[in-house]
Amino acid sequence: MRVIGITGGVGSGKTRVLEYLKTKYHCRILLADEAARRLQEPGGVCHGQIAALLGGRVLAPDGRIRRDVMAELIFGDADKLAAVNAIVHPAVRACILQEIEKERRKGNVDFFFLEAALLIENGYDTVVEELWYVRADEALRRERLKASRGYSDAKIDGILAAQLSDAAYRAHCSFVIDNSGELADTCEQIDRKMGEYLWKK
Repeated sequence: MRVIGITGGVGSGKTRVLEYLKTKYHCRILLADEAARRLQEPGGVCHGQIAALLGGRVLAPDGRIRRDVMAELIFGDADKLAAVNAIVHPAVRACILQEIEKERRKGNVDFFFLEAALLIENGYDTVVEELWYVRADEALRRERLKASRGYSDAKIDGILAAQLSDAAYRAHCSFVIDNSGELADTCEQIDRKMGEYLWKK
């Protein structure tokens, strides 16, 4: 089983790439953000620690963490943000390692894809065997974010400024998928790369 990390900036189209991989290839896909959310659900390893750190206000009546309140409490407070990250990031990493090992033992899939927007920044490049970078032209990414999420230019400017540059992604990743064109073009790039692995089996 080959473990591959998929990353790229917001609006680059990582979801489209993953959907194609899921339908075409025998693989397991794990989204780091989804893993983090599960771990913060009641009964998850992060839930009680976050509630203790941020107080009862962060909990909804059903006991779930109110993500809007948590964001309000931590993003203006660097110490609290660091404390929450210190709870969540190690737990997510442990979860990912467990899932990779589980799939290795089962032996049912050829590929394990890990998707994370901050895959490089959070050190997941040491968990995977190689990194793929999904990129798209900035103008197109802006169009997608306005159409799909209703973001303003100012919000998009802030998000893009906080993310890695194209050069930084390329420096860490061994394969680049240009997702600026038609879906068929993106799929052709993926098929060529996947064909290399399947041919070697």
